[in-house]
Amino acid sequence: MRAQRVVLAAIEQDLKAAGLPPLGWYDVLLELVRAQNGKLRPYEIEERTLLAQHNLSRLIDRMEKDDLVRREAFAEDGRGRWVTVTETGRAMQSRMWSVYGAAIQTHLGEKLDDARADQLAELLAVLSRTPSSSHT
Repeated sequence: MRAQRVVLAAIEQDLKAAGLPPLGWYDVLLELVRAQNGKLRPYEIEERTLLAQHNLSRLIDRMEKDDLVRREAFAEDGRGRWVTVTETGRAMQSRMWSVYGAAIQTHLGEKLDDARADQLAELLAVLSRTPSSSHT
């Protein structure tokens, strides 16, 4: 957990130094860019990121103010909402990745040779499996 905090803090600092939003914004934008038609329901974003629902709602509010996303009513019933990435949001995700990708290399990649990076990836995959998937 300490290693995670150190690396994430360094990455956040690199994003801030570049005048970019925090890493959580990138996670939301990435999931929306990956999604079919660039839109997801809020609970789908929550499932795909590590953001709690109450934090996600406030984050989407801030992202909407910056024209990175917009909320749209479901065509079916008008009660639910889609969160849709805008062209500005797509451009921001790309800008953030240029800094984020370089930061991953600097703060993680340069410290591990290929064998150790592969070993770390395998160990993290084992640790992140859900209990039901570890028996298969």
